[in-house]
Amino acid sequence: MFLKDQEDNLLYRKFGVRAKCKQNIETGEIDPKSLQLVEFKEFNPNFDYDYLKGLIKKAKVHWKNTDTDKWVAELRGNYDA
Repeated sequence: MFLKDQEDNLLYRKFGVRAKCKQNIETGEIDPKSLQLVEFKEFNPNFDYDYLKGLIKKAKVHWKNTDTDKWVAELRGNYDA
């Protein structure tokens, strides 16, 4: 019924989907019965390499004195995956 209620024809178009569900923390398994659609998002499959390169260039300045391995370990709480 969701698609029927939309003003635009959403069929045969590419979209990103935002959803929520329950997930087992230990196994990572998703409970399909709890899956709920939150929204469709416009999806543009074009990728701008120049934009990405610019972001990386900016980030290098701010991250040059950071030990990234240590930073990630702190974020994870020193949890070994």
